[in-house]
Amino acid sequence: MLQVILHQPEIPPNTGNIIRLCANTGTQLHLIKPLGFNLSDRQLRRAGLDYHEWTRLTVHEDLVSCLKLMNNRRIFAVSTRATHHYDKTDYRDDDVFLFGSETRGLPAEVLANFSQDCRVRIPMMPASRSLNLSNAVAVIVYEAWRQTGFSGSIQEHVSADCGSGYHPV
Repeated sequence: MLQVILHQPEIPPNTGNIIRLCANTGTQLHLIKPLGFNLSDRQLRRAGLDYHEWTRLTVHEDLVSCLKLMNNRRIFAVSTRATHHYDKTDYRDDDVFLFGSETRGLPAEVLANFSQDCRVRIPMMPASRSLNLSNAVAVIVYEAWRQTGFSGSIQEHVSADCGSGYHPV
């Protein structure tokens, strides 16, 4: 199972969206304190809809204690300061992705603990600072899940010929 770690998330709707994403992809979610919100926050609940019960969510006091539980899994730090594009890595179904907070990203001292090969970035236009956290998590999780054959998902029905795809009534 893929795992996502949010290091000190700040914005309830982002975390709510990520909860929903994790429920729909079978990804386990870890939140590192301090959180910028209470888990009963109305905005968090609204964004996550009723998916909270379908998500494996664990809250950790600190990053070190969370990482100790990862049992030698590969951990990728996702950062705008990384040099490797996320789509150039071969992912496995037990990989872990660490994301920083919305306003600060991953602290330099955390990022320094990861080799260049385990730091990935999502390409953006030169003048852009960053993507919304929930969008960035979705990009990374879906790429890793795609590479692992969308394990556990509804099986795809392949159509031999869809023509133009548009058929007016």
